Amino acid sequence: MHEVFVYGTLKKGFPNFAIGMPGALFSGRYRSVEAFPLIVGGPWHSPYLINEPGSGYRVFGELFDVTAEHLTRLDSFESTHLPNGYKRLKIKVASVSGDEIRSAWAYLKDGESIGGIHSDPMPEYHLDPHYIRPDDPRRGGG
Repeated sequence: MHEVFVYGTLKKGFPNFAIGMPGALFSGRYRSVEAFPLIVGGPWHSPYLINEPGSGYRVFGELFDVTAEHLTRLDSFESTHLPNGYKRLKIKVASVSGDEIRSAWAYLKDGESIGGIHSDPMPEYHLDPHYIRPDDPRRGGG
């Protein structure tokens, strides 16, 4: 099993949970040990955790246990194979309810690949009203 930290639209109750997280085992609410800029950006108003450790906030999210096969599906969903896709990196996360620290995979972006930033950095993502889902026709082919 692999641990994955999700901070945006893959969280429980968010638009991409059913697409990207079926079968994942919820471990709890966690937050990054290091600060990172979490912003809304790009043409679809997506949440992005920018790979700039030490700036921004300690970001809140959820930790899940997933299989290797699930991790491969998440890599595809997050376009890790594309030059401007997310990068899957290990980060340290701490449980919100205690002192437990774990190392987990997280999907981060290089700031220059986002194509427009629409928010200030934030400690926790709440669904942006302008977010465009992957299956929305405005994305050009879903």
